[in-house]
Amino acid sequence: MHRFAFALAAALLLGACASAGDPLEAIPADAVATTRTEANGDIVTEYRVDGRLRALRVQPARGPEFYLFDRNGDGVVDNQRDGVSPVYFKLFEWN
Repeated sequence: MHRFAFALAAALLLGACASAGDPLEAIPADAVATTRTEANGDIVTEYRVDGRLRALRVQPARGPEFYLFDRNGDGVVDNQRDGVSPVYFKLFEWN
């Protein structure tokens, strides 16, 4: 019985992670994307609306890509919220 409960909890948790949504859906449709490659090999894509930074997509030379967002619209990527740095990783993708 405990094994079934653990498997059910794990499946629900995985389902919640998968349904959290695509970080790219949070980027406005009218955003202008600009991509640059840093000296260390990281690829950084900036998404701007009317010249204001709205989101960053960072594809490190090694490791998974991650996203940083400007949630309050001040043109600066949010640094901390409740003591936690708001970085979004895309963990799974189904086509």
